[in-house]
Amino acid sequence: MPYVRGWATAKRAADTLAAQLRVLGFEPDFLGLKADVSVFGDGLVCLGPVRPEAIQLLAEALATGLTAEMASAAGTTELPDASAA
Repeated sequence: MPYVRGWATAKRAADTLAAQLRVLGFEPDFLGLKADVSVFGDGLVCLGPVRPEAIQLLAEALATGLTAEMASAAGTTELPDASAA
């Protein structure tokens, strides 16, 4: 059944995201995080209701991580300012 495959993919993705959110201390802000499936059998990851402040902090963490990855790929240790992201 295709919807089972879609849900299983979404469940793995949701579990991976939950683990990373725990590391960052965001677990209490994403209590509604869950796997779901669309009527077409596509896997979905639902975040549930999340405080705007938590989303802002998550966006900043993503920007910082991407900036560090780009700096590493460029062979520099100096990180550009990610606050504009």
